[in-house]
Amino acid sequence: MDRKSLVIFALSFVVLLAWGPFVNNFLYPIDERRTIQSTNELSGALTEIGAESLAEVPAIPVDSGNEAPSPEAGAVPAAVIAPAPSFESTELVLENDLARYRFSNAGGGIALVDLKRYPNDTSCTESESDEEEEESFVQLNPWSSNSILSLRIGDSEPLKGYSISEESDIVKMTLDLENGLRVEKEFELGTNYLVHAKTRIVNTTDGPLSVPSQYWAVGTATPLSASDNGILMGMMYHDGADIERVKESWFANRTLGCFPGTPRALFNYGDTPVSWGSVDNQFFTVALIPGETANRIVATQPSLVFEDGEGVDFTIKKGFQAELVFESRDIAANEAIEQEFDIFAGPKEYNTLARLSSTFGNELDGIMDFGGFFGFFAKALLLSMNGLHGFGLSYGFAIVAITFIIKMLFWPLTQASTRSMKRMAALQPQMKEIQDKYKEDPQKMNKKLMEFMRENRVSPLGGCLPILLQLPVFFGFYTMLQSAIELRGASFLWTCDLSKPDTLFIIPGLEIPFNLWPILMGAAQLWQTSMTPPSPGMDPSQQKIMKYMPLMFVFILYNFSAGLALYWTVQNLLSIVQMKLTKNEPIAAVTPAGRAPLGKKKVKGKKGRPNA
Repeated sequence: MDRKSLVIFALSFVVLLAWGPFVNNFLYPIDERRTIQSTNELSGALTEIGAESLAEVPAIPVDSGNEAPSPEAGAVPAAVIAPAPSFESTELVLENDLARYRFSNAGGGIALVDLKRYPNDTSCTESESDEEEEESFVQLNPWSSNSILSLRIGDSEPLKGYSISEESDIVKMTLDLENGLRVEKEFELGTNYLVHAKTRIVNTTDGPLSVPSQYWAVGTATPLSASDNGILMGMMYHDGADIERVKESWFANRTLGCFPGTPRALFNYGDTPVSWGSVDNQFFTVALIPGETANRIVATQPSLVFEDGEGVDFTIKKGFQAELVFESRDIAANEAIEQEFDIFAGPKEYNTLARLSSTFGNELDGIMDFGGFFGFFAKALLLSMNGLHGFGLSYGFAIVAITFIIKMLFWPLTQASTRSMKRMAALQPQMKEIQDKYKEDPQKMNKKLMEFMRENRVSPLGGCLPILLQLPVFFGFYTMLQSAIELRGASFLWTCDLSKPDTLFIIPGLEIPFNLWPILMGAAQLWQTSMTPPSPGMDPSQQKIMKYMPLMFVFILYNFSAGLALYWTVQNLLSIVQMKLTKNEPIAAVTPAGRAPLGKKKVKGKKGRPNA
């Protein structure tokens, strides 16, 4: 590749990196962040950008295609649930070693969960703000007025205005409705980030009542921060046999995954039994596990607002909100519908979820999203990494150790592959003769080439096979790092958080982060590529393109987690060491005895003996 081509290639690479920030900041700037000094200004600003009102997270609409069945004879339909009268908002707080739970009478459930073992900020710089202690923790269900286990009946808004009290570390809530129904809830903290809840919908009248569908809120998944694009957020549920996942792409409804389509507003697949439902972001989840299987699950993407500062510094983003649905029921006089729930609000930690999955018998560990072919490798790598960490290694060194172990396992295969490639390079002149001799007959040329390689014990797949076998490990690492809470906040060398890009600084003017690990990965890969013998028969221009192909990997992985770039960098360096050790081994090309060079005929001398 000449100098001009190199310059063009380098400029193209820089343009690829800078295009996103350039479009957002210069061509189509979006004024999503403003400082608002009053509630009126906030509402006006939201109207300008088309956001929904922030007074309430919009309730999930009832799907007209799933109307409740007609009440049985003698049952009186429940009256429309009237909005709650004005009431004084009250919160009660219960906590244990793992979390702090804020119970609100406004939503009739858990308004917010502070995870006491997980700091909100994992950056290298220490926060100098005077925030209250709880605000430094990761919070679940923030920026949402829809509490976990809030209740909607029929097409009503979430019920509000409960009376709330605490007795012996049990939070009790009661709400009397105008139609004669009473809603009672009890919450008790458990272990392993669990809260056990008992609920009753009581008919306090002298006659039977038909209660419309009951919608119990799973909660709202929100981005980890204002800079989180939410691509790893979603909703999951278990239908008793399989685990289904719904992400932003389902709501966006893009054609072929890229082109804009008609967005969907409501996820509702009708009658699908649900043994648990969850909403989650990259590392944390809220899961609702009913004692009795729910009839279905529904979900929407409400608008969220991040608030900060003395005024309101906000960024509009989308969350994931889900509800478990129990269809209409008839209640006799002075009888009740009783439901029990277990609420898991905590980290996506595999060992914890696996224990709970065994306890409940419902595959709750599926929240890790380790399904499919690569999920097997992801689970094995996560368990291996945790095992090495248990012996005292940091998570960064555990990744290095796993990479070394994998390299040792593949060493014999890679060694044989390198030798095969060297033999292929030594046999290039003879193979070129075959190609020239049979260039008019491609089918015969390929046949002769295969025969020649078989006779000389070389394979065209020799150089590709080790890479193909290591791809499942690479994608396993990628899958594992998507949700491995263990790496969140884990430091290694200059990296403060292996689950994020290792941004050292922002390049002035371009607003591009400078991430060192992907650059080191690309440099090591370029070094390795320069040492790799070219594949036989490859066009010289293709060889030059392949030589600089690692730069594309830098672009693809530039904003991925530092842990993934660390693994690939160490893997490249170990491959370079192996190639150095193999380079000086004498590899003699094997040519069958008695075979003359191609293109020359054997000439018989006296007495029929072939001349030398």
